[in-house]
Amino acid sequence: MPASATKSPRIAVLADSDTRWKWGALTARRIAPADAGIRLDGYLLRGRATPTPRQLAETGATADSLREVTGAEFLRAMTQESYDILVLALVGGGVQAMLHGLKHAWGGGARPVVVTGYVGVVYEKLADGLLLRHGADLVLANSAQDADRFRAVYEGVGADAGAVTEVALPFLGGEAYAGQRAPCTVTFAAQPSVPENRADRTYLLDRLIAHARRHPEREVLLKLRSKPGEHTTHIEELPYQKLVRGRELPANFRLVYGHMGEVLDRTDLLVTVSSTAALESLHRRVPTAVLTDLGVREALGNHHFLGSGCLTSWDRLDAGHRPEPDPEWLARQGVAAGDGSYAGAFDAARARIAALLERSGALPPLEPYYTPETAPGYLPRILARHHLGPDGAPLPGSPATRAEAGPVRQIVRRAARGAYRHGVQRVAPVIRRMGEL
Repeated sequence: MPASATKSPRIAVLADSDTRWKWGALTARRIAPADAGIRLDGYLLRGRATPTPRQLAETGATADSLREVTGAEFLRAMTQESYDILVLALVGGGVQAMLHGLKHAWGGGARPVVVTGYVGVVYEKLADGLLLRHGADLVLANSAQDADRFRAVYEGVGADAGAVTEVALPFLGGEAYAGQRAPCTVTFAAQPSVPENRADRTYLLDRLIAHARRHPEREVLLKLRSKPGEHTTHIEELPYQKLVRGRELPANFRLVYGHMGEVLDRTDLLVTVSSTAALESLHRRVPTAVLTDLGVREALGNHHFLGSGCLTSWDRLDAGHRPEPDPEWLARQGVAAGDGSYAGAFDAARARIAALLERSGALPPLEPYYTPETAPGYLPRILARHHLGPDGAPLPGSPATRAEAGPVRQIVRRAARGAYRHGVQRVAPVIRRMGEL
């Protein structure tokens, strides 16, 4: 149900990982009515990637309140609290489940404007992810290129494409690069799941260490996403912290954590396979290299950078090469690179939200493309995963409401997550290796 028009706008964000919390919370502030003080309430969907306090602090995204919930608890809260805007910062299946759950919970009554989108580069599962997000009032596209692709997918299946709204990544910003410092700092932005196998990850680590040895006058940083035992948006079975153990490292090589923006403040060359950090770096005009050493492949995501001018190899970087980005490619990707257009990137979204909030009467019920009629062999499984029935109602036995977890319960939860992560990072790889014998 919507909040009163006489009060400051209220926005809720539901997120399922640290990265998506950062995107959701920052997007909420970007799309809020201009010059309006807002109240932002955060909900963290309980699961394998629920962020730790350290991860939340590292995102730099704050809220007036923040609590962990199950899907059923969240749906119940949305019938008890009044919000103007709801941002679903979830994986596609989670968005689809919540859209059906919210449709059932709200019925034909008053409701907030529902917004969803992607946290970064969309390089895989384009059709699947988009159709799972269909039904929100706004489906945000981070660039003109993405907006065109999103509309083509929806129109291709006969779904309404009117929700697609072009914006930009909400976390771009920071001081523009002013030129190389002394010492020159090279930062490799690691990714949890790209590449996936040990050989490729070891190769990248070897080349980064070799670069540090080849250039002792430079500071070489390995920027890590999570500490051992923590999970991010993607499962990391082979963290670089584990691969680096027992190695003799050069004095100018370091592992670092922290906010990506703070690391970019001291970076003179950003190197990655396909991380969204490359777009943050390009926005600041920091020299940015997207590696081709492991091929240019959809599985790696670096195919997204075709035409960018940033694709290069470690051999060329060792020899002193600095890629020059293509201005037209930057513009198509929503990377302003200092031209001033970023300030207005969210104007269209704000205008659409304002129009929806100002319309007379309640907003129409949510209408996802997937229904028990259009996808009877797919949708029920997605809903069941979130303890919802085919009509979006919580299944019998779902924890629709619970008291705030006490100290003992919190310890049990942390232990359960730790056991799961131990299984993912240690036990599962061993079992796979045994299966290959």
